[in-house]
Amino acid sequence: MKFLAMCSTGLGSSFMVRMNIETIVRELGLDDVTVEHSDISSAGPDSADVFFVAKDLEDAAQGLGDVVVLNSIIDMDELRDAVKSAAARHGSV
Repeated sequence: MKFLAMCSTGLGSSFMVRMNIETIVRELGLDDVTVEHSDISSAGPDSADVFFVAKDLEDAAQGLGDVVVLNSIIDMDELRDAVKSAAARHGSV
């Protein structure tokens, strides 16, 4: 399964969210999950199984598929819950 963290440029916040997701994936022992980051304009529905975006990009992520909208990109508890839920939806937990 592939998770994709996205921001408007694919540089700053998406990279930070990616690193945080990778930490959580390791904590949860989700060996079948890979995590990447990208700018939102480069992503398409086949780019990942689950897409993670900040609230301000919610509209731009419409049509990608399974999109997780984060209210706070620095809240590890919110992100942990989102990763667990996404993994469960895709049969990984």
